[in-house]
Amino acid sequence: MTARRSLASRRYSDHVLGALVWLSAAIIAGFFVWLLADMASQGLERVSWDFLTTEPERSGRRGGIAPMLVSSLVVLAITFVVAVPLGLATAIWLSEFTRANSPSAAAIRFSLDVLAGVPSIVYGLFGSAFFCIWLGLGYSLLAGGLTLACMVLPILIRTSEAGLAAVPDDWRQGAAALGLTRWAALRYLLLPAAAPALTAGLMLGIGRALAETAVLLFTSGYVDRMPSSWLDSGRVLAVHIFDLSMNVTGGDQAAYGTALVLLALLLVVNGLAIALSDRWLARRITHA
Repeated sequence: MTARRSLASRRYSDHVLGALVWLSAAIIAGFFVWLLADMASQGLERVSWDFLTTEPERSGRRGGIAPMLVSSLVVLAITFVVAVPLGLATAIWLSEFTRANSPSAAAIRFSLDVLAGVPSIVYGLFGSAFFCIWLGLGYSLLAGGLTLACMVLPILIRTSEAGLAAVPDDWRQGAAALGLTRWAALRYLLLPAAAPALTAGLMLGIGRALAETAVLLFTSGYVDRMPSSWLDSGRVLAVHIFDLSMNVTGGDQAAYGTALVLLALLLVVNGLAIALSDRWLARRITHA
């Protein structure tokens, strides 16, 4: 009788836990749907091909967002061209080439955890002082991209390291027994196995970089003209949304339309990251 009651209690606990998990997922999904529906109802009629390909007029009340869209893509490209190789290399070093009780590795991990929680305005002030003034880049897309790279590096490194650390040590021992070099084991075994974590870190970094406002106000600038190079100043989509909603009377509809484009861009870039990760993993498994 006691065993039956215990079994029934465990089943009841499993059902309750399952219901809570489904409820949490439904709440998150419902919030996203509500947010998307609100933006679509307010800004969808503003989104058109002309809106995407023309320059703003009357402080953004009319016209399009082409300069802001180009500036956002340039800043995002600079950010991840710098951050992804450096972040992945650092994560590999921390996971594969340092001892578990290494004081230097522990200090670096602690520093990364602290940096991941630093407010974005602090990164903006740092980027303005170091990249814009000390390095002489001025207000430019390059300065904004480099500052964002510094901001997303802690997230990329820690998630990538966690993914690599989650790979069982048996895989490393098996690779060594087969005579594989560390580089070969990383390329064909460990990195493909850690691909979901790498993709998660990349998506978190993309989300933070695309939505950032404070950092880019101090580094890439505020002008709404089309940039001719990465050394030009430029206004990204998030800054444009801030300006329309806070400083431009009658700019709410344009702000909603820009926010809808920003969300669509975020979904497209994240989808590409997931697709490339899945393709890379499938190719490695096939070749293996």
